Amino acid sequence: MPSDIRTILCPVNLRHAAHASKAYETALQLARWHGAELLVVTVAPEMERNLNIYDSRKYWGEKLQEFLEAFPPGDVKVRTQVLIGAAHRQIVKMADQDKVDLVVMEAANPRVRDYLLGTTASHVVTHADCAVYVVR
Repeated sequence: MPSDIRTILCPVNLRHAAHASKAYETALQLARWHGAELLVVTVAPEMERNLNIYDSRKYWGEKLQEFLEAFPPGDVKVRTQVLIGAAHRQIVKMADQDKVDLVVMEAANPRVRDYLLGTTASHVVTHADCAVYVVR
């Protein structure tokens, strides 16, 4: 792991928030250790399954704030953002644009436990230009 980590990206899947907390807790510990900023993002689909969600950014932004209230970051500087699109592409794009030093994410969502890595984690590991820490 690089010693000069200034920015850590931690994508959380709020549809599986109970499982996302392991990666988030790991990202918080690493951010404290390195004195890094933590970027906590969630990715909303371009088209919502629930047609009652009219403003994805607002809806998922509120859910992201609820997640942070449930798991307070303490003394770590946290920035949040809601991305729209395919999770695997948006995470890599954000990591590149923000010159992230490390991505900390879950291995897979609960429905794909049979695989070594979920498709999102696998794509990020393969395509991100920074280090990726995958939490099981």
